[in-house]
Amino acid sequence: MSKPGVKPPQATLDARFFSSNRSLPLGALPVLSQPPVGRWLLLSSTLVFAVIVVGGVTRLTESGLSITEWRPITGIVPPLTHAQWEEEFDKYKLTPEFKLLNHNITLAEFKSIFYMEWGHRVLGRVIGLAFVLPFTYFALRHKLSPSLPRQLAGMTLLIGAQGALGWYMVKSGLEDSLMDKPGAVPRVSQYRLAAHLGAALALYAGMFTAGISVLTDWRFAQTGKWSGLVDGSKWEQIMQNPIVRRFKTRSILLTGLVFVTALSGAFVAGLDAGLLYNEFPLMGGRLAPPTDELLSVDYASSPDGSGLWRNVFENPTTVQFNHRVLAVTTYLSTAALYATTRSTALRAALPPAALRSAVAAFAMANVQVILGISTLLYLVPIPLAAAHQAGSVALLTTVVHLLLALRRPSMAARLWRQANVAKSAKP
Repeated sequence: MSKPGVKPPQATLDARFFSSNRSLPLGALPVLSQPPVGRWLLLSSTLVFAVIVVGGVTRLTESGLSITEWRPITGIVPPLTHAQWEEEFDKYKLTPEFKLLNHNITLAEFKSIFYMEWGHRVLGRVIGLAFVLPFTYFALRHKLSPSLPRQLAGMTLLIGAQGALGWYMVKSGLEDSLMDKPGAVPRVSQYRLAAHLGAALALYAGMFTAGISVLTDWRFAQTGKWSGLVDGSKWEQIMQNPIVRRFKTRSILLTGLVFVTALSGAFVAGLDAGLLYNEFPLMGGRLAPPTDELLSVDYASSPDGSGLWRNVFENPTTVQFNHRVLAVTTYLSTAALYATTRSTALRAALPPAALRSAVAAFAMANVQVILGISTLLYLVPIPLAAAHQAGSVALLTTVVHLLLALRRPSMAARLWRQANVAKSAKP
């Protein structure tokens, strides 16, 4: 029985909490996603993490142009007979990559690069099925919190768009016009590569964020725990603290910086810029190459030499220099954010999970710097380069997790918590 004068939490609800649960009566609690939903989203994010790393290896092994057609359905089955392999090989022989670089490649060597690209594409299809089918099930069974269906529908569209964007990227390396450019190297457009990677990182971050949010909301609703605090009832007081708010703003900016730095790495990979200036911290014995090399007129957008902005995206020297600057800035920013957590005032104000996440972010930043420098010094060996790409996703994970440690419980979780507290207070 409720306490006199205290309105049950259900009675305070209104229709805006039921946009995805219209079959429920108005007085009921909104649906709160349970742990299986969160675990499914984290598994989906893990698959996206894997496809990003596999995609990086595909680029490093120069396997991405081995499949010359996009067949979303029938392409899942690789060649099975010798005649089918010969047919695929003949298609590859018509590409600029074969004519300019791989004209001596054997059928056995072709199979090796074909399977690398095929595996990348199949993993993308697996992600689609592993996401769409459970999403459909959870949605039809009304297992999703009110805000989730729209988010997950957007992720579904992004998964489909990624397939089309991936082919759009590969197609840029198959164009016959490459044969007419003196000194041209058959490779995919670095712009399209960066767009493909950026969409994958956004998809990963979205799935990871949604998965962790589901699990933390459920824990808060059932136990009252929040961000490492056994008693999370003071979460609102903590989040309104000016010191915590400033820390969260800096964390958001750092997350954006990590994302941009990862994207700049796509331009490095797309232009093979990592094969230049294999030393650190200097470039040719100085902190920065000469200005006329960084802003070369060879990359100007106009015949009169104006429009030097293209150097930022198309000049391998400039691209590597920019990536270095962004990487060092990211490292120093992560170190500075971690250093602020050592102050007595901030340590007292921040929840334990945020403090742990700041430590994890700084630790991962150190690992990533070591991987990046090693990749450069050893002339981009595939294992190190693949680990460096994986490290960029891992660093993004740590800073996103830092933001999640400063996330407010959802409205549904708060209402459930109120209901559970009221229920436990009954005599």
